[in-house]
Amino acid sequence: MSAAETLLPVANRADVRRAALRLVRADRRKFAGTLLLNVLAAAAGLAGPWLVGRIVDEVRAGRGVGAVDRLALGILVCSLAQLLLARWARRAGNRFGERTLARVREGYVENVLALPSCAVERAGTGDLTARGTADVVTVGSTLRDAGPELLINGVQGLFVLGAVFALDPLLGGIALLALTPIWLALRWYLRRARDGYLAQGAAGSAVAEIIAATAEGARTVEAFGLAERRIAASRDSLEHSRRARFHTLFLRSVFFPVIETTYALPAAAALLLGGWLHARGEVGVGAVVASALYLQQFVDPLDQILMRVEQLQSAGASFARVEGLARASGPADGRPTATPSPDSTPAPDTRIEVRGLHYAYDHGAEVLRGVDLAVRPGERLALVGPSGAGKTTLSRLLAGVDRPGTGSVTVGGVPVTELAPEVLRRQVVLVTQEHHVFLGTVRDNLRIAEPAATDDRLWAALAAVGADGWVRESPDGLGTRLGAGGHPTDGSQAQQLALARVVLADPHTLVLDEATALLDPATARHTERALAAVLRGRTVVAVAHRLHTAHDADRVAVMEHGRLTELGTHDELVAAGGTYAALWRTWHGDAARA
Repeated sequence: MSAAETLLPVANRADVRRAALRLVRADRRKFAGTLLLNVLAAAAGLAGPWLVGRIVDEVRAGRGVGAVDRLALGILVCSLAQLLLARWARRAGNRFGERTLARVREGYVENVLALPSCAVERAGTGDLTARGTADVVTVGSTLRDAGPELLINGVQGLFVLGAVFALDPLLGGIALLALTPIWLALRWYLRRARDGYLAQGAAGSAVAEIIAATAEGARTVEAFGLAERRIAASRDSLEHSRRARFHTLFLRSVFFPVIETTYALPAAAALLLGGWLHARGEVGVGAVVASALYLQQFVDPLDQILMRVEQLQSAGASFARVEGLARASGPADGRPTATPSPDSTPAPDTRIEVRGLHYAYDHGAEVLRGVDLAVRPGERLALVGPSGAGKTTLSRLLAGVDRPGTGSVTVGGVPVTELAPEVLRRQVVLVTQEHHVFLGTVRDNLRIAEPAATDDRLWAALAAVGADGWVRESPDGLGTRLGAGGHPTDGSQAQQLALARVVLADPHTLVLDEATALLDPATARHTERALAAVLRGRTVVAVAHRLHTAHDADRVAVMEHGRLTELGTHDELVAAGGTYAALWRTWHGDAARA
């Protein structure tokens, strides 16, 4: 599977435009104020060349120095007004950009938190990291700097061209015609730039992913002697990123030299045509001079606009990658996403049913083949079987993390794929051996599951999973800071915190996938019993590698090669003498010898 196939979605042009309009509407008064200030600044800037033209005409007419002085004073006043208005407009634009950037960051975090875990797992953390850092920074610098500058120069450029047309339409027309080479170069560049910058961003995400994966698995890489292989993979990824960056550099190396060599054409054309018209008596010298000055003045905003257009292509690609997360609410494998219904709540019996379930990862071989299973409310069901039998995949489908290829998984008669995320998380919770301690206090880590929980509830949840002892012995109890720079936690303590969060979430169905794998046997058994006591009357589906979990369950489901081959109580399956009985005898004998 290529890196491009695993990356998260990218928003199309229409989605980017709609997102940009939403950001403008969210602060439309400030945006309108910024636009007005830019218009006033541009209008003040138009006075200078016109007044210079007037001075030329006054001198040619032989009028006195007083008239020239008054016009020169007007130029000074207008220049000062333009300076103040432009400064005010730039400040307003920067403030607008910073507020908008804050909304972009907040939206990015909301979209990340709303991502299905399967989408994150398949894309990896590198793509998310690149989008949340490099892409957001690019968007931010554009909103803060390029946006206001583009607005200012755009208004100035339009006003300048309008002034030339007002002086003489023919001079304005020839000036526009002289801009044709710039238009052709811009069109060539825009057709290629967005795809080039998107490819550059994707290559950067791939580099971030391989670096993150190598760093995270450094001990595994060292233990299995994979250093050379990882170095080679990193070099390939970096080479791909280098080629992508060189492509965008090539586009810029063609675009900018062309436009820079054509900047003088409008003013030159206006002078040549203006001289010819003046010789015919159709236009005055002052108008020709003013037009030339306007078009020379036009060079600076035009140059800034074209520079910012190049930056906008990079920022547009980055914004498309940031906004693309909003499109990742469905499965990463391309299957259609069901529309969640706010009223899709399971029936009171909360019965879980699996019918004709088939599933394959990324169009590969089937992991599950025709699984049929009914889990009764309040039942404790253990899933057992050899590695690769499909236990974890089934548990993820029961929890709504992945979507069935064919068949269905329902909770209370409602397909889990149609449950709104906030409803599903209150109904079915999946707990795996993967866990995370968040930066903050013990209290903060627990209240992720239930923000309104009192300290008494937090202590009760910790006691339920056997974690209250080490928390009380910590420096500040519930106020003890955890994570980097805080109180250290080992794997078992981190997993106990995860289980305590489950107790606080209080779901009616709990799916445990090796949730106590990192605990020592005595602690794991104590935690499982405590958790079972708290969740009595609720449905528990446990992927069991320690068969004492299966022994304690109401029923045991045996998975082999993606199929459900045995289902019954522990005693029934042992008496049947099948696969489970063989597993039990092997495990029980090993446990007895131990």
